[in-house]
This record gives sequence, structure tokens and C-alpha cells, in this order.
Amino acid sequence: MKFLTFALEGKPGLAVETDDGFRGLLAGTDGYPGDLEALIAQGDAALPDAGAALARGDRIDLERVEYLPPLRNPPKVVCVGLNFHDHSAESGFKQPDYPTIFGRFNSSLIGHGAPIVRPHFSEQLDYEGELVAVIGKGGRNIPEARALEHVAGYSIFNDGSIRDYQFKSPQWTMGKNFDDTGAFGPWFITADALPPGCKGLKLETRLNGQTVQSASIDDMVFSVAQLVAILSEAMTLQAGDVIVAGTPSGVGLARKPQLFMKAGDVCEVEIEGLGILSNPIVDGPATARAVA
Repeated sequence: MKFLTFALEGKPGLAVETDDGFRGLLAGTDGYPGDLEALIAQGDAALPDAGAALARGDRIDLERVEYLPPLRNPPKVVCVGLNFHDHSAESGFKQPDYPTIFGRFNSSLIGHGAPIVRPHFSEQLDYEGELVAVIGKGGRNIPEARALEHVAGYSIFNDGSIRDYQFKSPQWTMGKNFDDTGAFGPWFITADALPPGCKGLKLETRLNGQTVQSASIDDMVFSVAQLVAILSEAMTLQAGDVIVAGTPSGVGLARKPQLFMKAGDVCEVEIEGLGILSNPIVDGPATARAVA
């Protein structure tokens, strides 16, 4: 099943793809099953039941709605760095034998079609196309052999990175959490509609129509199953947690000359079977920063 989280005239809603397009309901209307966070937390049966209820709802005109992140307030957004050998090499890092983990905050998330904002004091806004895995069943110390049973579904992410701020300190948190830089969507697709762990699917990032990243999900150093198992050694995973699984080579920082996103650009991330996440780039306001 393919779910869309949207807003129409300021009201949030949820829709599902049917044979005659998307159908859905707005929050507060009769039959509305709840948002994806609540449905995923309810367990395996909730999503099929919600899909059936939404399929009886109104036709949704995709030209009129605002796409929202599939999950607007996930409990955790856990990102994985250096998870493709070629990206580690282009970035000048030795390939780590353990995942490089950092966090994103919900305040940075935007949906499909929303502008990614370049702060006025940096020219180093970079793209990173990535696969998203959403946890459906939480747990701790999850064995790798059972890990995919804990994944409810998948989506796409553009991990917009302010590179000069990313490398101001040994930790990458600041450069990865500017407001309006974490594009997420356009859909949430349940795991049963895709190959296990999205193995074999192609990921491609395009900037203004030109391909800048292209790789197979098979090229990830740590698979989705391995990431779920490794992360759950340290933290209790919760239903609705989002794992952003890493980007392949081709990022703007590593190119010669470097290639950063600027106002007027359009960045697309496509994953086979998952759709296309597209976002325009705009400049942020030229407001002065406070001085202590």
C-alpha cells in the first residue's frame, strides 16, 4: 500500500492509492483512521484496516494538496553516514567497520514539493539522496535474521547538508539540522509491496535534470536488516522511528569543481518502486544573527 500524508486548506489528512487514484480523509471527519504515526504504533493490522477505510473516502486531487512528510513527528530520526564504499572514498574517510550514526530533529523535516532553504550565510548546501526505513514493531537487541519483521515500510529522503557547518566540529549535528533541509516523502510504502530490505532497487539523485548520484541499494555497506540489528543493540527502537540509511557517491562537496545547490535549482531523488522526491531550492532570509 502507498500512503500520502497531506494538508488541504490547512487541514491534515491521510490518503491511500487506489485503482482510480488517491482517496482519503481529512483529520476530524467521520472514518478518519488517524495519522501514520498512530497507525504504525497500533500494530500490523492497523495499516490494512486504515487503507480500506481511506479507499472509501474522497478522491484527492494531488494538484491541490500540500505534501507533508509521511511521518511529521517520528520518535527518532536516525541517520547513517558513510554507508556506501564509494561515498566514504570520495569524502576522504576510511570505510568504518561500524555504522557512523547521527541524529536529525523533526524541526528540519519538510515534504515533497516544499522548498529546501539555503541559509543566507552559507553557500555549501549539498544534496544526499537516501533510502528511509520506518520501524513498525519496536524492540531491543533485535537479531539480524528477524530485523526486517520490524520494518513497516519505506520512503525517500534528501539529507540536505550545510557542509561548512557540518565540519565546524567533529560531530555533524549542526550541519545536518538546519530548518527546512530534510526532505522526506513523497509516500510511505508498506514493506510488503517492495523487495525485502529494498534489495536490488536503484537510487538516483538529479539536480536540474542531471544525474549526480546513481547506485543500487545493494551497494550499502550495512543493509537495512543490519542497521536495525546494530541500532537496537544500543537503543530501544520504537514504532515510527525513521532510519535514513546513507547516501552514495556524487555529492557536491566531493566534486571538482564543487557543486552546491542554489536558489532556482530543483533536486530530485528517485528510488525504483518508491517514487520521486522533488524539491526546489530557495534562499533563506538575509536576517542578521544575534550577537551575544
